[in-house]
Amino acid sequence: QVQLVESGGGLVQAGGSLRLSCTASGRIFSINAMGWHRQAPGKQRELVAVTTTDGRTNYSDSVRGRFLTSRGKNSVYLQMNSLKPEDTAVYYCNARLRESYYSDPRDYWGQGTQVTVSS
Repeated sequence: QVQLVESGGGLVQAGGSLRLSCTASGRIFSINAMGWHRQAPGKQRELVAVTTTDGRTNYSDSVRGRFLTSRGKNSVYLQMNSLKPEDTAVYYCNARLRESYYSDPRDYWGQGTQVTVSS
């Protein structure tokens, strides 16, 4: 059983910063990619940032230059700077990983953490 646990959300004023953390635990053979998505009320879930094992990182246009993601062994972090009210959303950690040598990669999700940016 694989679990992803996030922390670090909260309420911040526009222009402020927050740092999100996510750690994967359980039966993990290898991690192909880890990253962050977000979902605002009434909107679809969207990619924020993702880092692959070979070090490539993709950011959405809306956060590029303001957010920075980094990786640990089974962890991923999201440093969010210059936050805007439109960044308000539930942020979900995501990992694409294999539980064993014989298994195919699967996507796993955290429970989500609320980020609220006040104007």
